[in-house]
Amino acid sequence: MPELPEVETTKRGIQPWIHHKEIIEIVVREKRLRWPIPDDIREKLINREIISVQRRAKYLLIETDTGSAIIHLGMSGSLRVIKHNEPAGKHDHYDLILNNGMALRYRDPRRFGSLLWAKNPLNHKLLKQLGPEPLEEKFTGSYLHSKAKNRKITIKQFIMNAHIVVGVGNIYASESLYLAGIHPKRMASRISRKRMDSLVSAIKIILQKAIDAGGTTLRDFQNSDGSEGYFKIELNVYDKRNMPCPNCNSAIRLVTIGQRSTYYCKYCQT
Repeated sequence: MPELPEVETTKRGIQPWIHHKEIIEIVVREKRLRWPIPDDIREKLINREIISVQRRAKYLLIETDTGSAIIHLGMSGSLRVIKHNEPAGKHDHYDLILNNGMALRYRDPRRFGSLLWAKNPLNHKLLKQLGPEPLEEKFTGSYLHSKAKNRKITIKQFIMNAHIVVGVGNIYASESLYLAGIHPKRMASRISRKRMDSLVSAIKIILQKAIDAGGTTLRDFQNSDGSEGYFKIELNVYDKRNMPCPNCNSAIRLVTIGQRSTYYCKYCQT
């Protein structure tokens, strides 16, 4: 599933091509996505200039002067900038056609993504209850420590909760906890402020590295130019069961936490 780094990579990839361009047509081939594409989406977006492209958590916001398209990539979705007359494939569900002869095309084999619209997107029900962005200054060890007070939940589940902090998906949670030396099954409420500082630092480092590398390719993700992300070559523990720990050489272990595969080192994470 595309996570925060993959969505940020997509944003950076499409922005130069669509910024300040006008949407002159919308072609919807399949409206039955995770949430149906609104019937009035053409009315809302056609003849509107794209003022900016923003990201909030794993949502892309295509901003115009009257509101924003809210795009979610779901589990297997991708956005690509193409020539407007390029033939569509089986899983190409909609195009935003621009006045520069190009189109923003959404492809999604599993149809778990979305195309919605909101006048004030940050107040939309999908976005308004989200926690802070992990790379912003207000995401600190102090904040995380205060939110963990009295929480009876593992630290891995805690940092994957989008109401606590957005964008720390399964891969990045495992990698961040390894870098911080924290066992993924430790209770969030029993982690000291100092260790929370280390964890926040690790999350920022891991996510920034993933963004710089273009995201993590495991199954379906592709960048906006069709290329694969390549952060997977730098993963320390994720998907490396029984392989040697980069630090102590002991075997990486696998455990299921909250129905998610979790990789860790028994000796380096306590």
